[in-house]
Amino acid sequence: MNSHVKITSSGPADLSRRSFLVGTAATGLVLGYAAVPGIDQALAAPSSFEPSVWYAIAPDGLVTVTCGKADMGQHIASTMAQIVCEELGAKWSDMRVALASNDPKFNDPVLGAQITGGSWSTMMNFDAMSRAGAAGRTALVEGAAAAMGVPAGELVVRNSVISHPKSKKSMSFADVVKSGKATKTFTPDELKALKLKSPDQYTLIGVSVPQLDIPSKTNGTAKYGIDVMVPGMVHGAVVTPPVRYGATVKSVDDSAAKKVPGFIKAVTLDDKTGTTTGWVVAVANTYASAKKAAAALKVSYDGGPNAKLSSESLFAEAKRLQGLDDSGQFFVKDGDPNAAFGTAAKVLEAEYTTNINIHAPMEPMNATAEFKGDILHIYSGNQFATRSGAIAAGAAGIDPKYVVMHQMWLGGGFGRRLDADMMIPAVQAAKAVGKPVKVIYTRENDMTMDFSRPLTYQKVKAGMDGDGKLVALSHDVVSAWPTARWGIPDFLTPSVDKKGPLDSFTVNGSDFFYTVPNHYVRAIKNEMAHNATPSGQLRSVAPGWTFWAVESMLDEIANATGKDPAQFRISLLDGAGKNDGGAQRLRNTLLAAMGLAGYGTKKLPKGEGMGVACVSSQERATASWTACVAHVAVAPSGEVTVKKLTVATDVGTQVHPDNIRAQVEGAALWGMSLAMFEKATLKDGGIEQTNFDSYTPLRMSQMPEVAVNVIANGEKATGVGEPAVTVVAPAIGNAIFNAVGARVRALPITAEAVKAAMKA
Repeated sequence: MNSHVKITSSGPADLSRRSFLVGTAATGLVLGYAAVPGIDQALAAPSSFEPSVWYAIAPDGLVTVTCGKADMGQHIASTMAQIVCEELGAKWSDMRVALASNDPKFNDPVLGAQITGGSWSTMMNFDAMSRAGAAGRTALVEGAAAAMGVPAGELVVRNSVISHPKSKKSMSFADVVKSGKATKTFTPDELKALKLKSPDQYTLIGVSVPQLDIPSKTNGTAKYGIDVMVPGMVHGAVVTPPVRYGATVKSVDDSAAKKVPGFIKAVTLDDKTGTTTGWVVAVANTYASAKKAAAALKVSYDGGPNAKLSSESLFAEAKRLQGLDDSGQFFVKDGDPNAAFGTAAKVLEAEYTTNINIHAPMEPMNATAEFKGDILHIYSGNQFATRSGAIAAGAAGIDPKYVVMHQMWLGGGFGRRLDADMMIPAVQAAKAVGKPVKVIYTRENDMTMDFSRPLTYQKVKAGMDGDGKLVALSHDVVSAWPTARWGIPDFLTPSVDKKGPLDSFTVNGSDFFYTVPNHYVRAIKNEMAHNATPSGQLRSVAPGWTFWAVESMLDEIANATGKDPAQFRISLLDGAGKNDGGAQRLRNTLLAAMGLAGYGTKKLPKGEGMGVACVSSQERATASWTACVAHVAVAPSGEVTVKKLTVATDVGTQVHPDNIRAQVEGAALWGMSLAMFEKATLKDGGIEQTNFDSYTPLRMSQMPEVAVNVIANGEKATGVGEPAVTVVAPAIGNAIFNAVGARVRALPITAEAVKAAMKA
């Protein structure tokens, strides 16, 4: 058996961060996880050829790529396969995909964890998967050369066939695998030195090939968490308290539940992980019976410390914290804004807010837990296998190495399945009744217990000189800290003022690519909101609110100084200092969006306007350059109709054009939904909205026209799942101002707020 080469470093996502095995009979590589008996290692048969931990070639020539990312409809599994296939030289019809377990060998090379978020997947894995493909091709070529007795340098690889033009000899990938001649291994330096194709040599990347997951998803063979069935399985339905977090169960009367046929037991959760509080699970033979039993349970609660809190009290606390000179930590501290304000010719201040938002994926949260001896098996779709496995272990009171996560396809995630709360009732119920238990949330469970996008309050102050040039900006961001809740120090960022770590996933985007000589950004944790509304990462994360404030304020400055908002942005995107390179790419996307939309070239009817915004989402270090022009019509009543969204995005290298366009379109519509329609509120410690009658995302009848311009320039691949979410709200807000002179500063934008602003 060949040895496992594991390399760790703090460098970028390349081969030095990957673990490769190029050879045959790869049956190891499982680290401590392999020592646990009873675990399905899901490795290829010994006769298969495994060029890396990420894919295997079977004796029949089929190539199965294992995707270490959660596939929630964004087709990331097919994307990983397409990157491998390009360098491997396989035929696309020979490619297959599988989903990774929580085996440590699949840990992410950059973060040390299996996590899907931040629009990171393609950009952080493109080079590594390309080198995996190249390593496999090299080993296959050398094996074929040995088998055919010809020089390896004279062989050509195309469509899963290795041919020797001079002798007209050829071998398929299947032939080479069956010959056992593919045995080459690579040192880390050799892997790093592999020559990859240049963009002009691509034959598959940049082509909209058929997505590999579509057939199984359309014929019903793809298994989602909600589809899981295991022998002897029973069902659990959760009863959640009226308070989002902090309640405890005082008593449970199950006398009425015992009359429900098939009722087994009511289990009160004792969640040492702190993920849930005050939950009870009704366990029964069928899901219908479990739901009836749950409805029949009479549970009394102690509401806990958050039982009287509301959205209003959370906003009041945010404003109080922002007013304190010593609260929070600095994320950006360039120059001296306070001094610059003192000499500025004009100073503007504005407050921007966003409300609580809910993920609400179409597949409700679910998990199935099964104990097999000492091993806990969890069947669920999740975006953070490393953390989820630890949460499940904590709920069971066992070592995480005894937890096996069976990754399923996800019926939507959007950040919701970064959390593992659904596993806790399944685990504790299975332990209590001695049988596998499947738990499915109702829509009401899912909405009221969501790890939501936090309510935010932002104060922005800007100073301009006599020429209207922006010389100073201070930006305070007050919110719950979703990433801090995870308790993983590596996900926090040292503050620039050395006051301790901060949650950069609450302020990313505020460190923009505009040149402003004096710039402060302060991240302030709203502890009250953090405790009352445990928050998570919702598609777009911090840039969904930070760019709402930044891009709205830029328009306010432009208007106050008599400048066109788009040209004002262009003047700030000069690429000076640390903004070199990035500013130019962002400027180009803005110009592309303006050109496609006809911004500034059309005389619009009364009550209509266009607004612009441009963003570097998600994080500054992993930016995707995206701009939007929104075209709106505003009625005298204040009702806003979004007529068209024009989005331009620079993706560097595009792997699958159709998929990129679909993700950008979907992201833009999600951004519009957050901007115009979605709002959850806290009252008496609980989320008031329980279903889609009261929490109202964008409907099909409200759809605008969406135009997308994808800029593919051969640079490093960027992410596309989230950036367009972040650019739409400020573009709409700016368009409303240009239409009727009404400035709105709160999301979602309501007709009432617009009408009031029109009168102001």
